Amino acid sequence: MNTRCFGNARKDVPIIGQGTWEIDRGDRAVAIESIRDGLDSGMAHVDTAEMYGDAEPLVAEAIAGRRDEVFLVSKVLPSNASAKGTISACERSLGRLKTDRLDCYLLHWRGSYPLAETIAAFEELRQAGKILSWGVSNFDADDLDEALAIAGEGRIACNQVLYHLQERAIEHAVIPWCEAHGVAVVGYSPFGHGKFPKPGSPGGRVLHAIAEAHDATPRQVALAFLSRRPPLFTIPKASRGEHAAENAGAGLLALSDDELGRIDAAFPVGPKPRSLPML
Repeated sequence: MNTRCFGNARKDVPIIGQGTWEIDRGDRAVAIESIRDGLDSGMAHVDTAEMYGDAEPLVAEAIAGRRDEVFLVSKVLPSNASAKGTISACERSLGRLKTDRLDCYLLHWRGSYPLAETIAAFEELRQAGKILSWGVSNFDADDLDEALAIAGEGRIACNQVLYHLQERAIEHAVIPWCEAHGVAVVGYSPFGHGKFPKPGSPGGRVLHAIAEAHDATPRQVALAFLSRRPPLFTIPKASRGEHAAENAGAGLLALSDDELGRIDAAFPVGPKPRSLPML
């Protein structure tokens, strides 16, 4: 599994990680085994959130005895993101995850609490050793400007945003902003949340042809494209062990410039939207 520096967290992290949104909706034992299989395959970046129902306790069981090998991320809901509320929410997540620290803690999206309050709480948690770094999620470039003005350079570790082949809005402003400020970009829902290109579609045929050339799968090709350069990371969910192994295989897949160009043409960026898409 290829790794790269995770933005201002200054730690090498696998480019393909493990998302856990809705992972608690299926068979619990199978989901736990899937996360463990992902760890065995090198996907040590595990992302969860307090909003994800029973995902945090499920993750706790999956990583039991292996905490030190995991880059563990969780998120605070905007409704909890006051100065005191952020700290309380983090304590609850730590309890559910059965750990003494998070490697990165994110604000899930902008809410009504002043951003300065949330960032102050993040810094307090970081100084206490309860989080090792912090970041944001679903932030557009203007939101990132505001966070940077409050926190200063070198504090924002990552921005987690919607990113898949048919939703590339972050390429307009978010990715360039993050590249300029050393912030990792973590793409969630890389398979389009149930809207992955069908095999017979024009884009699906491009993915299939490139996959065949690499003895890979179309989904592996998609993940390789979405993590093709710094500062990009991606966190697909896998509810079964075979899916985890497939996702992990993308971490060693190198696409040529020609192949990247073919994918780019098949799934054009499109115009810049008025607001940043999110799920």
